[in-house]
Amino acid sequence: LAAPAAQGLRLVALADSRRQLAQPGGLRPAQAASRLAEAAQVNDGEAWRRALDLGGTRRRVIVDATPSEGLARQHAAWLAAGYHVVSANKAALGGSGEAWSALHRQRGSTASYGDSATVGAGLPVLSTLRRLRACGDRVRAIEGVFSGSLSWLFNRFDGTRAFSALLREARAWGYTEPDPRLDLEGADVARKLLILARCAGHALEPEEIERGGLVPPALRALSTPGFLARAAELDEGLERKRRLAARNGRVLRFLARVDAEGARVGLVDVGPDHPAARLDGTDNLFALTTDRYRDRPLVIQGPGAGVEVTAQALLGDLLAVHRGAAA
Repeated sequence: LAAPAAQGLRLVALADSRRQLAQPGGLRPAQAASRLAEAAQVNDGEAWRRALDLGGTRRRVIVDATPSEGLARQHAAWLAAGYHVVSANKAALGGSGEAWSALHRQRGSTASYGDSATVGAGLPVLSTLRRLRACGDRVRAIEGVFSGSLSWLFNRFDGTRAFSALLREARAWGYTEPDPRLDLEGADVARKLLILARCAGHALEPEEIERGGLVPPALRALSTPGFLARAAELDEGLERKRRLAARNGRVLRFLARVDAEGARVGLVDVGPDHPAARLDGTDNLFALTTDRYRDRPLVIQGPGAGVEVTAQALLGDLLAVHRGAAA
């Protein structure tokens, strides 16, 4: 809320999974997080909405920066009630087709829905897809690396260190989920691919995405500490795949792709001419092949994970609502 364009915005409530802080007259943004940490009021899901209603604002906006499926199920109802919604929560757009349709029917009718942060953090992926389609272009394929954590892991997996050692480092840096299996199984990538595919006009269901995870069955039912203690069991199989790829002048990347043949997520080897072969750090990459970008895909690349870029995407959508534009 320190951005110049944020003048006139007022923060009236803040909540996490346990606590809430609500003040219709407004909260000081710089102090809100520390005050929430000390708040005694349990989050009942209502006080912060009452603060919005009592605040006398012309536009009421709910920002959902959680992964909560319970909150995601409320997005359509919030829109129907006249609340604008700005979200980084992928569960609403990446769930069942029925839930997506319910949300799609409401967005733009009485309130706008900002979803830029659901895929690619601050990268202009969804907005680019919508502009292409609005101009009459047809999206033929979407391919790329949609996970910052998996990008980082395979950008560094060159044989000098075991994969499990890289995994522990990525977790220590906060690049992975607390349970890294959520990244390694490709569930998050598949959800992002589903959001992109639907934005491109493909009516896909989650079960239609072919998913090739990296965690063997014996490690799936363990606790997180149990899995981390046995993560070295991933090393031999992945090193074998890396060596085979390297002998052919190729590298491993965890790719997602949707095209006329279907949708799939998993580990593949790519040649040096593939855009994903040249990634660095936690970069995401989105290659859009369309009627007008058929010979050379339109490529969007950059940091696809991180607090600052995700916050910027949320702020951008919030400012679009503030200006009265559909986000």
